[in-house]
Amino acid sequence: MSKILIRGAKVLGGEPQDVLIDGETIAAVGTGLDAADATVVEAAGQVLLPGLVDLHTHLREPGREDSETVLTGTRAAAIGGFTAVHAMANTFPVADTAGVVEQVWRLGKESGYCDVQPVGAVTVGLEGKQLAELGAMHDSAAGVKVFSDDGKCVDDAVIMRRALEYVKAFDGVVAQHAQEPRLTEGAQMNEGVVSAELGLGGWPAVAEESIIARDVLLAAHVGSRVHICHLSTAGSVEIVRWAKSKGWNVTAEVTPHHLLLTDELVRSYNPVYKVNPPLRTEADVLALREALADGTIDCVATDHAPHPHEDKDCEWAAAAMGMVGLETALSVVQQTMVETGLLDWAGVADRMSQRPAAIGRLDGHGRPVAVGEPANLTLVDPAYRGAVDPAGFASRSRNTPYEGRELPGRVTHTFLRGRATVVDGKLA
Repeated sequence: MSKILIRGAKVLGGEPQDVLIDGETIAAVGTGLDAADATVVEAAGQVLLPGLVDLHTHLREPGREDSETVLTGTRAAAIGGFTAVHAMANTFPVADTAGVVEQVWRLGKESGYCDVQPVGAVTVGLEGKQLAELGAMHDSAAGVKVFSDDGKCVDDAVIMRRALEYVKAFDGVVAQHAQEPRLTEGAQMNEGVVSAELGLGGWPAVAEESIIARDVLLAAHVGSRVHICHLSTAGSVEIVRWAKSKGWNVTAEVTPHHLLLTDELVRSYNPVYKVNPPLRTEADVLALREALADGTIDCVATDHAPHPHEDKDCEWAAAAMGMVGLETALSVVQQTMVETGLLDWAGVADRMSQRPAAIGRLDGHGRPVAVGEPANLTLVDPAYRGAVDPAGFASRSRNTPYEGRELPGRVTHTFLRGRATVVDGKLA
């Protein structure tokens, strides 16, 4: 592989430096580095980050290739600056056996745009009744460490306890979709003033918070690791903050859309704003931002949820829940966290690369930008401003809530182990 010299980039937002990539690793970091026989990337004014890592991506393959495939999803990931994604288990068939997770893992290897780490289902068929083959999935070629029934909650406390006990044997983590099903029957949006005015079934905050409270207690009881998916309420923040104050092994993620959008948008009845968990209030949004800034929430995860046109272009009640997010995540974090002064770029690297890689036990990702480290890198132009145009997405689906909205920042280059997957904002 040829050498690549990234010249004059602000490493983690600091002073401009040159970074020399030789093969799959970083060979030198400094100023005035020799560019002999290297491809030069002029990066003045740009910020160099470790490659982003997503703990929560729906790639839909196998079974729903009409909305996304591993290939199209990893292309979208690369455009967004990601070098690794965790592929959720709610596929058809469900990723609840060694065979299915290995299939997804191999498809990721073939796509080549980013590393794909399959997430295994906690229960057979996501039905919440019987533990899936957790050990077999871990021992497979895919080496599964994260397990989740995302899309559904593991609502049976005994099943959740058994899963936490099981994964403890190999340092795995159970990632919980916190939603008490009895409290959300028929729910269409956040329960509050807007749902009352619109006459839509309300999704109460307590449906999320009650499961989180139970699960942090269970994790403490068995001495295992629990991760809270797409945390969305101010009350959930307080429970996680309390659990961490006790020293319990609890981590949590927030999505970009929950850092920016509120339930007021549902007044448009546009199903693009229908998502699980639902968009919450302005007070919740501000609490989530503060919690991400102070580290109570560990990381940003996209919950990239592609849907075909017909599943979103319909009446609200019939529409599928979810939004695509891989290609806009970093821009939303720049707007909500960096430009508000809540995080610097080193903080973004921590919340979008280092911590998610650590939670997923993903070797080779989330590493420092330093000599000898894998050259998994993302170069972003923070001065860029542009309106979101889903017609240009690499994802197979277009269900973005940001169409026409101006967002800051643009990923110009993504490098996966020294190989450019994105050059000048386009797929290599």
